[in-house]
Amino acid sequence: MTAIVGLVHKRRVHLAGDSAGVAGYQLTIRADPKVFLNGPYAMGFTSSFRMGQLLHHAFTPPHPEGPLERFMVTTFCDAVRTCLKDGGYARKDAEQEQGGTFLVGIAGRLFTVDSDYQVAESADGYAAAGCGDELALGALHATAALDVKPRQRLTAALTAAAHHSAGVRGPFTYATTPRPS
Repeated sequence: MTAIVGLVHKRRVHLAGDSAGVAGYQLTIRADPKVFLNGPYAMGFTSSFRMGQLLHHAFTPPHPEGPLERFMVTTFCDAVRTCLKDGGYARKDAEQEQGGTFLVGIAGRLFTVDSDYQVAESADGYAAAGCGDELALGALHATAALDVKPRQRLTAALTAAAHHSAGVRGPFTYATTPRPS
């Protein structure tokens, strides 16, 4: 289920997500958004609505300090791990801790946090997660060189994913980070 897309434009991170909740052959259009702002962070999740609820309502993100990549890999992910454990979501498999996958934008940069808490930053300036990610990435790539506003690019990516994936449905929700100072 899900397509979460994000891009960096003029030092701001723009995220968008669909509204599908999928379990087997059952589809529910969820009212609770998969993308949101939490302090200066924009976040968009896949994997589990429980994880997203914790990131949205229980997670107090730390203020970025020092080199941003190092901060994200250490301090930020440690805080996420604690939140997910405390909220009963994190799990262990063969002694490896597992969370879920989400996009996070901060200070004009876009990161993907994978289920093993690995942090990635695409050189392309855009990213996608969820079952519709490859379809959305194609649309983001195709619109990169065009003079298209960020929200239109994100909508095109989600529309392509919804058209071709049974696990992606509108309505779409959006979040944009403030400009870094």
